[in-house]
Amino acid sequence: MNITLSVDERVLEQARKAAQAMGKSLNQAVRDYLEQLAGQAQRDAVIEELRSLALKGRSPEPGWEARYRSRHPPPQVAVVRDA
Repeated sequence: MNITLSVDERVLEQARKAAQAMGKSLNQAVRDYLEQLAGQAQRDAVIEELRSLALKGRSPEPGWEARYRSRHPPPQVAVVRDA
């Protein structure tokens, strides 16, 4: 699927430089970020469902949330700023 974005020219150039520094095209960097963003939403939904079950007394065992988060850390997003 193709999308069109409106971005300030300066921001676009900085984003291109950041993507290049990561060895990626800007297109690939944006796709990767969107995939990470979608994955984060999915992880948050799973955590919320498990939290809801825990509040209802249906949690399989104490400490599940910390273990889940340690196995599924949030994505790391690089921020590059002009010097």
